[in-house]
Amino acid sequence: MSSGLTLLLEGGKGMSKNPVSRRQFLSYTLTGVGGFMAAGILMPMVRFAVDPVLKTEAGGDFHATKLKVSDLTDQPKKIDFTYEQVDAWYKSNVTQTAWVYKDSKGDIVALSPICKHLGCTVNWNANKDHPNQFYCPCHGGRYEKNGKNVPGTPPAKPLDTYPTKVKDGYLYLGKPEANVFVK
Repeated sequence: MSSGLTLLLEGGKGMSKNPVSRRQFLSYTLTGVGGFMAAGILMPMVRFAVDPVLKTEAGGDFHATKLKVSDLTDQPKKIDFTYEQVDAWYKSNVTQTAWVYKDSKGDIVALSPICKHLGCTVNWNANKDHPNQFYCPCHGGRYEKNGKNVPGTPPAKPLDTYPTKVKDGYLYLGKPEANVFVK
């Protein structure tokens, strides 16, 4: 068998005049296989690192609501809005809620209904003893109209706010962020 390999390597037409030894052949083969294995291991890591940078947001960071801006008043109104969320290969519809109104300057204020104490849902004007405030029924937490936490009640921080945008007369809300109306 060894003489057959030598004949094949040395004597074929169109072959190089420099024969490849068994050691060189194995070295080239193992280097090639090792390279393919390394690429197979590294490519998913490279893709994992680069994909978030190259990913484009389909609808941006704002989600449409069914609320016309012309329907807003100075009284907080509870609105629900739904959008599609994609986690890897799983798509789901997410529904969020906001309390929305226009302040004395005519600016739109959108507050998250999630209490900063334990995550319960606050409601506007829900406690007769404390009118015109957001009230958390879980532990008696209260917030002023702009989302500021009332001192002496459980919440330690103001309600989060949603960034707002108006498009074609409808209200669009972004992701909740720290309250920008409380100073």
